[in-house]
Order: sequence, then structure tokens, then C-alpha cells
Amino acid sequence: MSDPLHQISTSCFGASYLLAFGCELARLRWPTAALRWGGIAWAGVGLFTHSVFLALKPPNPATAYGAPLAVAWVLAVFSLYGSLHTPRRAWAVFVLPMALGLVALALFAVKPPDPTAPGVPEWAAGGKLWGATHGVFVLLAAVGVCVGCLASVMYLIQADRLRRKRPPLGGMNLLSLERLEAMSRRGVNFAFPLLTAGLLLGLILLPWPQLGHNWLNLKVLGTVGLWAVFPLLLYLRYAAGVSGRRLAWVTIATFGLMLAVLLAAHPFASDPRPPGPGTPTGDSP
Repeated sequence: MSDPLHQISTSCFGASYLLAFGCELARLRWPTAALRWGGIAWAGVGLFTHSVFLALKPPNPATAYGAPLAVAWVLAVFSLYGSLHTPRRAWAVFVLPMALGLVALALFAVKPPDPTAPGVPEWAAGGKLWGATHGVFVLLAAVGVCVGCLASVMYLIQADRLRRKRPPLGGMNLLSLERLEAMSRRGVNFAFPLLTAGLLLGLILLPWPQLGHNWLNLKVLGTVGLWAVFPLLLYLRYAAGVSGRRLAWVTIATFGLMLAVLLAAHPFASDPRPPGPGTPTGDSP
């Protein structure tokens, strides 16, 4: 049976982010102070309830349920800060949909294996220090990829608008192409060492005698594949001199791969939450 409190809490901050996004979209058409502060208010409500939810019912960040919620929280902070600090920039229009998408993906994630199942190491089930450090590194790397993806999406839109000589979005400006490219570069440069540290720490903590067939797990292979994409991005940017548009598309594709990694079931971690929508109630095969 699903937990009503869990459903209400998640629906609460999800709906708040949706209302904030609606205000931001309307602001593109009618750039009024009321819509701006309405969007900020709803984003603040969503961030507050999101924070309370994570504090009172913290999910395992190594799972397909906990990881998207943690990354969405960081993006919500980024969105609210941008709306308050730079009111003439269309931050929330791009950041809030990504946060909403991550919340939705978490809601319909498949329930991971039972924490008492054989083969689950103590650090994964009990949240020990080094296991938690591994998870934090990977999640921060995911945030860096999200920032790079957001900057790349804005870069493509801004490049198209400049080419067509269109006016700003509802009176709200995007950053220049140079600053957006620098933002994407910093996101990738921030994520690569963190993912490298997280991957190495995960390999050290991996229970090799119990590994068995799990080395072919999508989470493990996806993380290694995601790591391998970063040297390619760095090569394309610094050595090959690839254009900003092509780099933007490669960065967006990297974000898609990161989503697949976040949503893949971890072979050595589990989440004690009850089954929710989209979660099978029977035993997994």
C-alpha cells in the first residue's frame, strides 16, 4: 500500500514548481511584477516543502527514486536564486522544467531491491561515510551535467534568435553566446573530476567477491560510459575546435545518458520507501 503522506508531500512541491513555471511562462507574454513575484513565491513554497520532505523522509540518493529528487532540489535552489538575483534573465523558464521532469521521473521509478537481500554491502544499505561520499560526488557531477545541458539549450535558442534577429523573450534577456558557452564549459569541468572521484571510490568500495553478474548492471556500465564521454567533450572543445552548436548538442546527449544512469537500478543499494505510482507491488524477477 502506498504511503499517503509521501504522495501528498511529493505532489505538494511538484505542484508548486508547476505553478511557478506557469507564472514564468505567462511572464514571457505579460512581463509584470505580479507574475514575477508569483513565480518566486510558488518556487519558494516548492523549495521549502521539497527541503522538508528530504529532511524528514530522506530517500537513498543511490536509487532511481532518491537521486532525481536530490538533483531536482539543487536545480530548484539555482532557479530561485537566479530569479531573485537577476530578474531580467529567463532562468526559471529553463531550470524549472528540468526540476519538474526529475521529480516526475522519481515518482515513476521502479522500486529497487530489498535492503535485506543478499549481496547488499553495509555501506550501501546503511549509508556509511564512504558510501555516502561516493553518492555525493556522483550527485554533484550530475548537477554539473545539468548546468551544462541548461546552458547548451539556452545557447541553441540564443543562437537561433540572433540569427533570426528576434527580440528578447518577453523582455527577458538570455546571456550572450560567449557566457553561455563558458557556463556549459564550467559545468562539464566541474562534473568530470567529481564523477572521476565518485567512480574510483565506488570501485574501491565494490564488494568484488559478491559482484558476480552485477558488473554488467546498467548502472555500472552507464557510469563508466558517462565518464568516458567527458574526455571526448574536453577533446572536442579544447583540441578539435568543434563549433559551439555541435558541442551544445553533445552536452545535451550527455545529459540524456546521465538520466539513464540515475534511473538505472543500483546493484548494491535499495530504498525503503513503499511502492508508489508506477512501482510494481510484486517481487521483481
